[in-house]
Amino acid sequence: MAAICLICGKGSMYGRSHTHRKGVAGGRWKKRAQKTPRIFKANLQNAAVDLGGFRTRVRLCTKCIKRIKKDVADGKTPKLNLVSLQVKPADAVLVAATA
Repeated sequence: MAAICLICGKGSMYGRSHTHRKGVAGGRWKKRAQKTPRIFKANLQNAAVDLGGFRTRVRLCTKCIKRIKKDVADGKTPKLNLVSLQVKPADAVLVAATA
């Protein structure tokens, strides 16, 4: 499986890690903190979804999983149907909060 979200396409990104060491008075370059290359990985989770009547395991980022759960709770149609979705309807959450 590729390390890419099925819905939004989020994947690994390149960036630079920076140590938080203080420099020397005068800002000489030798003593400044170095920036080293690193990879930022997306928070991908395996999820069972219903695609065309078939149950399939795909990788989704947590932001997309939250979006699907919120759409289901609000009564909207999500982009994908999660098989193992346990979401309380928005009305039940409001009733529980006021009680």
